[in-house]
Order: sequence, then structure tokens, then C-alpha cells
Amino acid sequence: MLEIVFLGTGSGIPTPRRNHPAIYLSYDKFACLFDCGEATQLQLFKARINYMRIDHIFITHWHADHWLGLIGLLQTMNLEKRRKPLYIYGPEAERFIADILDLDYYGISFRIIAKSLPFEGNELTKVYETKDFEILSIPVVHSVPAVAYCFKEKDRINVDIKLAEKLYGLKQGPLVGRLKELGKIMFKGKLIKLEDVSKIRKGFKIVYSGDTFPCDNIVKISNNADVLIHDATFEDKKVERMHSGAINAAEIAKKANARLLILTHFSRRYLIEKELEEKAKKIFENTIAAKDFMKIIMSKHGIEINLVR
Repeated sequence: MLEIVFLGTGSGIPTPRRNHPAIYLSYDKFACLFDCGEATQLQLFKARINYMRIDHIFITHWHADHWLGLIGLLQTMNLEKRRKPLYIYGPEAERFIADILDLDYYGISFRIIAKSLPFEGNELTKVYETKDFEILSIPVVHSVPAVAYCFKEKDRINVDIKLAEKLYGLKQGPLVGRLKELGKIMFKGKLIKLEDVSKIRKGFKIVYSGDTFPCDNIVKISNNADVLIHDATFEDKKVERMHSGAINAAEIAKKANARLLILTHFSRRYLIEKELEEKAKKIFENTIAAKDFMKIIMSKHGIEINLVR
């Protein structure tokens, strides 16, 4: 099961209803943040999330509304006697994290490992990988170096036991594991190929744009995404601020053949997100405007959206 919690959906200047950007994602024992705006640790407390589980933080760019919460979160982890390392990724991450760590008399008692990511070109970069999923980044267009991120669960091959038993007499047991591992086995004098008795379950794909002007790279990384979380600061794009609007996010979701578009990063001029949602829906029907503490649960049964904290 995969869980996403929106800890902040505002931009620039926060409001009483919208904190600065931060998204919590958990998958099995893995937990991370995408961006860490001011007061993220307080939002984690309110959401009853154990922040000490977080081992990876992915920063899209170094505008203060996307990273300033790192200072408080790191200090709290330190006070709670964290010992395991924390990995922080982003464009020019090594330089910025070094500067952040200098803002303290005594230093942090646990290792912080900064990993700088490419912010030019159009290539996808594999940022982190396990046997079950990978996290990718790609450069996007903003007023400072910036990247978008993709969480991609790996496809799973499930043996259809009923079919295997019907065709070959193979029942659930250690041989099924061998079949999945090797791709084929001999059983009772017959060759059983994995592709003949299995189904592929496509892995979940979630993309987070961060702040970006509409560009080909965000379409590329969002191709066939189950969930596209996209900057919708305004109604339409703003060249002078290099931001997208709700209309542009919808156009990108449509081009990328996304399944669900979630708008976030709203300007404080919009007191109600609904008007931006309605603009986007005219282009891409399956659109939702995020709210602080909105939760998304993804499982084999589908996508569940919970607006109640």
C-alpha cells in the first residue's frame, strides 16, 4: 500500500488554511518527503506522522517556501537523538545543505548525506532504487535550477495459481517462488514458463512537478502516471514567475495520458481552490484541488482520496 499526505498546498506566502509545500509519501517501510516548506514539522505533528521514519527528502528547488522547514526538522530530529543517516536530494543539494548545516553552533549528531541532481538537459536520472520501486528526477523550467520527481513502483508478476494447477497440477509452494525467480521450471516432466501462468500488475506511478513553467520534460516524466501532482499557482502560466497555472497542468495531464491530476501550490489570491479545479476540469476531467492534510491511499483495489484529517 502507498500513502500520500499533503502537508502544505500553498505558495510563496502561507495562509491560515495552506502551509508551505511538503508531501509525505510512505510505501511499506519506506517514508520520505517531497519538499519541506516552513513549518513542515508542525504539519507532521498535526497529521500524526512519525517524522523519525523519514530517511529521504527530495527538494525540487531552493526557493525558501520549498525548503525552509528543513532547518527546524533537522534540529528536532537531532534533539530526539536520531542516529541513522538522512539523505537530502535536489539540484545543487551539496552546496545548499552545507550552508544550512553552518547555521548552528554545535552541529547535527547524525549524518546528513546531500546528493546533487542534474538540472539541465532532458534526461531522466535514477535518484534512488530498491527491489520494489525507483525514484527518478528530470530538469524542469523555473527561475532557479529545479527538478520534478517520479515515484515508480516496479511491475509485479503474479502467478495465477488456479491456472497453473489446471494446466500443470502446480500448487502454491516453494516451486512457485522458483518459477518467479527463474522464469521457467520443470515439473512432472513438463516445462512450465512463467509467462504462461502469470499476470503482470503494473506498478503505481506518481509524479510531483514542484514549480515549473510548462515544458516537454514534465510531460515526459508524467507519461501514463497514475497520479500527477502539479503546480497550479495561478489560473494560467506566468512567464515572469516561471509558474504553471491550473489550465497548463490540465493540458500536461492530458498530453501525458495521466490517470488523475491533483492541483497544488496555490497563490494566496485564490481563497477557494474550486475555481482553479473547475478551470482544469474543462480540459482534464479527472482533476482534484488538494487541501492541507488530504490523504491518498493507493492499493490493488484502486485510489482512495480522504479529505478529512
